[in-house]
Amino acid sequence: MKMRLNVETQGTVGQDAFDGRIGRRQMLVGLSAAGLHFSGAHLLQATGIATLSVPPGKTPDEALAALQAGNQRFVAGNARHAGSGAGRRAEIAKGQSPFAAILGCSDSRVPPELVFDQGLGDLFVMRVAGNVVDVAALGSIEYGVLHLNTPLIMVLGHESCGAVMAALSPHDGAHDSEEPEALHQLIGKIRPSLGGIDAHLSQADQVKAGVEANVHQSMKVLSETPELAKAVAAKTLRIVGAVYDLASGKVRLLA
Repeated sequence: MKMRLNVETQGTVGQDAFDGRIGRRQMLVGLSAAGLHFSGAHLLQATGIATLSVPPGKTPDEALAALQAGNQRFVAGNARHAGSGAGRRAEIAKGQSPFAAILGCSDSRVPPELVFDQGLGDLFVMRVAGNVVDVAALGSIEYGVLHLNTPLIMVLGHESCGAVMAALSPHDGAHDSEEPEALHQLIGKIRPSLGGIDAHLSQADQVKAGVEANVHQSMKVLSETPELAKAVAAKTLRIVGAVYDLASGKVRLLA
């Protein structure tokens, strides 16, 4: 699945700039005639047109380091809460270049922007209970990578995940039928990842192992998606997994 979207019109750019598809070429000719020579990035900044020829400016490893540094500030109580003022809003109104895509759980205690101390336009966030890869999440992630040049995907699970606990609980047809169909299907997406968990472990250890196994399953689905796999092979994308500790606020990377 590859989304064929008209990304050149993304952002709050005036419609006149795109009418007839003549704007960019005529501006290049006019600027050259005037003796002004801009790089592609400078031209876009000068005209306010936001396209994806401007890279986000971070490698996959740099993006991961930025997330880790932000989480350290969050844990230490030194969050900057930067990138949310009027200037930043005006800047990203012209287009977005998020440096990381986060597939996280819908749990209200794990908001990625706060956990990683990032501002407007920094993160491309998808939140689904149990951080499962459904069609909407996958399509959103593909859009972030293919059209926004996002160099890092993090699957972010968290301890005591209710969706994982539900998937670990004994189930039979009668019990499952009590849940709404959509919720039943969501939990069903998690269960395949839990087959290797030792039933002799304590309940707490089973949940911990289940959370990690579920993160790895989502990573596997993403890494086997053809377009994402190509980006990983080209070293323009990295896919990582992590687990958030509710009490400490720390994000622990998984091997």
